Amino acid sequence: MFRKFNSSPHPAIFCLCAVLIFSAACNRAPSQPGSANSSTAKRYQLKGKVVSIDKNAATANINNEPVAGFMDPMVMSYTIKPPSTLDQLQPGDSITADVVVQPDNTYWLENVKVTAHSPTPADKPAATVHIPSPGDEVPDFKLVNQNSQHTSLHQYRGQTLLLTLIYTRCPFPDFCPRVSHEFAAIDRQLRADPVRYGKTHLLSISFDPTNDTPKVLRAYGFSCAGTKDPALFAHWEFSAIPQTELPEFADYFALTYKEEGGLITHSLSTAVISPDGKIFKWYHGADWQASDLLQDIAAAHSAS
Repeated sequence: MFRKFNSSPHPAIFCLCAVLIFSAACNRAPSQPGSANSSTAKRYQLKGKVVSIDKNAATANINNEPVAGFMDPMVMSYTIKPPSTLDQLQPGDSITADVVVQPDNTYWLENVKVTAHSPTPADKPAATVHIPSPGDEVPDFKLVNQNSQHTSLHQYRGQTLLLTLIYTRCPFPDFCPRVSHEFAAIDRQLRADPVRYGKTHLLSISFDPTNDTPKVLRAYGFSCAGTKDPALFAHWEFSAIPQTELPEFADYFALTYKEEGGLITHSLSTAVISPDGKIFKWYHGADWQASDLLQDIAAAHSAS
C-alpha cells in the first residue's frame, strides 16, 4: 500500500492529503493490523508529533519526520499497540516509535515514547459523542443522490439498509476507499442471491456536499463498482447530505470531521439499519469486512 509521498508536511488528516502522488482505487484490497512475525516484519524508527487521537479505533494521526527507507515526512494514521499507550498521549506531544511493517503491508506503531509533552493541555470534549445503538430510531435525513434526486432515509424502510460515510477525494486506502471496496464486494455477493438482493439497499453518503456533486458521486460509484451500468444505482446509491443537515447527521452517526485548507479530517462510521428503520448494528472505524455485514443482513432479516 505504501507509495512515495510529497516531501512537505501537511495538516493532520485521517485521509491523507490530496497531494499524495498515488490515487487510491476503490477496488484496492484492504490491509488489517495483525501481529508481528519477527522473522518477516520490518522495523523503522519514527519521530513525529501527535496530531489527533481516536481511542475507539486505537489510532493516532502522527505528523512524522522522514522515516529512512520507508516514507517521506507526512501526516499519517497509525494503529497504536498496545492500545493502552494512547492514554499517555495527547495532541502536540513529540514521540519516537517503531513502525512495524509486515510483508502484506500491515503496519502499526510499537514502543511509543513521549520525548516532549504538548505545551498546552488537551482540550476537554465539549459534549459526549452520540453512539448509534441497536434499537435507536434513525431520523429521516434528507439526501441528494447521484441522479440529483432528493431522497430520505425513511424511504428505504422495508429493506435492510447498509449505510457508510465517505468523501470521494479521500486517498488513504484504509479509510473511504476501503469501505467502498467492501461495499462493492457486498453488492456483488448480494446480486448473486436474488432473494437477499431485493431485501437490501446500499447507501454511501458523502459528508462533503460542496465537492461531491451528483456528477462526481455518479463517476465515483461507477469507479467503485467497476461498471458503467446505471442499473448499479437501483441497489447501491451514492448520495450527499446537504450542508444544512450535516451537523445533525454527523452527530447522530458519531462522525467527526473538520475541513482545513480544502482537506477533511474525519472518522469512519458504518451502520446496518433494520427494515423497521432502527439501528441494528453500528461500526466505528474500518475493523469490519464484507462478510460481517452480510451476516448482519441475515440476522436483521431473521429479527424483522
